[in-house]
Amino acid sequence: MDEKLASCEPLGGGFSVWVSPHHTFGTDAVLLADFASAKKTDRLVDLGTGCGIIPFIMARNGALQTGVGVDISGEAITLARRSAHDNGTDKLTFLHSDLKDLKGKIAFGAQTLVTCNPPYKAPQAGLKNRDQTACVARHEVACTLEDIVAAGAHLLQTAGRLCLCQRPERLPELMGWMHTYQTEPKRLRLVCQRKGEEPWLVLVEGKRGARAGLRILPTLYVEEDGGLSPEMKKIYGVYKEGATS
Repeated sequence: MDEKLASCEPLGGGFSVWVSPHHTFGTDAVLLADFASAKKTDRLVDLGTGCGIIPFIMARNGALQTGVGVDISGEAITLARRSAHDNGTDKLTFLHSDLKDLKGKIAFGAQTLVTCNPPYKAPQAGLKNRDQTACVARHEVACTLEDIVAAGAHLLQTAGRLCLCQRPERLPELMGWMHTYQTEPKRLRLVCQRKGEEPWLVLVEGKRGARAGLRILPTLYVEEDGGLSPEMKKIYGVYKEGATS
């Protein structure tokens, strides 16, 4: 990793995260961290953690007993470990590993929460980026949606939760794999940029070993009246009287 290209982004609450051109974060990761609603007792594994944004948001909010971020990129893990050191948190660790090779590295059947902001594009969908790191982040070249759901199912204890985000067009495939690996979809939320537009993101929570029964939450709108919606301001941690977008 070129140290000159890395930069530190503040998260609030005294936390910050190191990012690079390859490993940064966007709205989808922030929304997934909020949707997962981590508790103080949760044992988290974040698959494809990148710069570690999801575990760091949860730790900043006072959640988690422990958290492990997993990524196949050594650059990503270097960034996340640097952030953990600078934030002075010992509840988060970061593992350089393929998510298909976690047996013996993280206890199977013992985690309470698994999250993943996965590559959105199927292997044959669209043109692939010539930059291999960017390609792995955006296309299923290192893992498939099935691989992600299978890894989550193996890691979770009974009633443990698997929380993912994905493009709406891949929702049937995602829910199919969750059913196959006995991690039943229990909560679903659509995300729209603004009212009157089709959703660009879907957030899904599955529960390991649960009975069928899906709860659909109200749609989340990112923008309202030309700025961030009140809920988005709250999620970003800037919702207060007099705050601007």
